[in-house]
Amino acid sequence: MLRMCHLEGVDRVKLYSAHYQSPRGANPVNGTFEFESAANAGSKKNMSDARIKMLELFGNEALSWTIDHIERIGSGEANQYVQMQLDFREPKKARVRRTVDRGKVGPSN
Repeated sequence: MLRMCHLEGVDRVKLYSAHYQSPRGANPVNGTFEFESAANAGSKKNMSDARIKMLELFGNEALSWTIDHIERIGSGEANQYVQMQLDFREPKKARVRRTVDRGKVGPSN
């Protein structure tokens, strides 16, 4: 039997998509961009990584913009750090079920 095992100590960077929106004014701007972050989705560090990437992409114009929501994008690189291992443990024994109804009085059908 093969078993999947993640290598420990390896910082896995995940790909996210963030939606941004500018304040309502003469020329409202909204859209999405992609960024990488090792932090968990929804964490302060993840939001900070998104904000930094937005400022890198759009410059001073994006200072007043807000990030509405962040979604995780599945990528093929996620399996890059997965190593397959052989599992030499004994297989679990199947539980033997009773075929006789116990505790009933009278003839059984």
